Amino acid sequence: MLQSLSIRDIVLIEALDLEFGAGLSVLTGETGAGKSILLDSLGLALGNRADSGLVRQGTEKAQVTASFAPPAADSKLAEYLSNNDIDMEPGEPLIIKRSVKADGGSRAFINDQPCSAAMLRDVGSRLIEIHGQHDDRGLINPRGHKALLDSYARVDVAKVRQAFENWQAAKADLEKALEDQETAEKDREYLEDSVAELSKFAPQSGEEQELALGRAAMMKGEKLTGDLEAIRAAFDGSNGGLASLRAAARRLDRIAEDHPLLSEALQAIDRAVIEAGEAEDKLNEAAYTLAFDPQRLDDMETRLFDLRALARKHRVAGDELPQLLIDLENRLAAISDGGKSLESMETKVKATKQAYMEAAEALRERRTKAAKALDKAVAGELVPLKLDAARFETLLEPLAEDRWGASGMDRVEFLISTNPGAPLAPLGKIASGGELSRFILALKVALAEEGGAKTIIFDEVDRGVGGAVASAIGDRLSRLSNSAQLLVVTHSPQVASKGNAHMLINKSSNGTVSRTDVNALDDEGRRQEIARMLSGADVTDEARAQADRLLERA
Repeated sequence: MLQSLSIRDIVLIEALDLEFGAGLSVLTGETGAGKSILLDSLGLALGNRADSGLVRQGTEKAQVTASFAPPAADSKLAEYLSNNDIDMEPGEPLIIKRSVKADGGSRAFINDQPCSAAMLRDVGSRLIEIHGQHDDRGLINPRGHKALLDSYARVDVAKVRQAFENWQAAKADLEKALEDQETAEKDREYLEDSVAELSKFAPQSGEEQELALGRAAMMKGEKLTGDLEAIRAAFDGSNGGLASLRAAARRLDRIAEDHPLLSEALQAIDRAVIEAGEAEDKLNEAAYTLAFDPQRLDDMETRLFDLRALARKHRVAGDELPQLLIDLENRLAAISDGGKSLESMETKVKATKQAYMEAAEALRERRTKAAKALDKAVAGELVPLKLDAARFETLLEPLAEDRWGASGMDRVEFLISTNPGAPLAPLGKIASGGELSRFILALKVALAEEGGAKTIIFDEVDRGVGGAVASAIGDRLSRLSNSAQLLVVTHSPQVASKGNAHMLINKSSNGTVSRTDVNALDDEGRRQEIARMLSGADVTDEARAQADRLLERA
């Protein structure tokens, strides 16, 4: 709901601060008083083109600030603001500010955060609908008609949306599988050859490092063989070898009890025998490891070089060859098993499509019933609005399969005809602005609380009519204001009398400078203004009495 509007230096308005409440607010005034300036100012705040011609002569810039009631936390508007990083404090109003400079530059802010004009238009379209001579928002746009019909029908399209998403996901999976299958078929020969080659080679995890270390050790062994043999001979020789130590230990063992030092010597020789034995074992093990075998070295080098060649061929590390073999085997197996997988996926696509179609058909049935009810409700509003020759019809037609979507398989558009025998056409094709506004009013009343912005502006909805028709328009505006905030620019006293609040637009001049002001009227001010609207410049007692009757009936 629009709470306040602050205007600075726009055309004839120097400074203007207005506050608005719920229900129906009417704005009246003499022709040329500046009602269009007021609407242009609000349009600027809602994202309309920033025209430097709006800047009041002699000033550098014009500015409009509009304050709205806080949007509900779970509303689409709150979600939109959050998605666009516009911060909202709980319970704080939504404030839109727009300025335009005399040189043409403009700036826009939402809650003091800079934003683009496009974002301002998106937010504005969720806050206010403006219906007038050049309306291109709200009900004129057929893109919103389907959602309005669904809201009128009290249907939730969530089931259809989910079914559509399931179908699309199954289709995407099948398409991906088909692409993979096609690629795999092209690679079949490569896969078969690679699997055969790798299987025959049978690479092992860690094999490259093992081969490289073994090869290096064997090459070192060729140089160390002579030294190792000489060292090992020292253990086997008769002069100080391990055998001599053992013989000495045996002889010393027989006489060790004869003297304590001999016992200690025996213990030392025993330790030496143990250490020398361990050393001999290590030497033997090293000799085996470093043993130079030309054939074994050749085999090892051939295996290592072949392994590295395979790794380069498949562009992987040597240790990755075992896993590569597993992956290639799986891909090859998938080609053979692909037919079964594709059949399963195709079955799922058919099943999810059928589920979507059934949900969409059920939605279509409810839309069809609701469309007939809406057509009847709108028709009932047309005669009192002097549109008795007009026809209204909700077009509901099937879409081609390639245009099916999350909201179903139908196209919805509101069509009208204002003359007998004339074909039905989109709402925006009506030539008369007054007829269009009345048609919008009839549709709005029929839809009642079914969606749309919570603030609606009607600009001269009573244009070209009077008497009973104007009274009927006022009645419907009053009814509609029970579910939305209405601002109505009117020349009709019948409509003005229905307002919960009444604002008078005046233009004054000092002979040099003209200015526009807007004043909120009290009860007596309303009586005088409605009397003026009834009688013209000279307000008569009869006009005041008639004004009293209108206000009393309202």
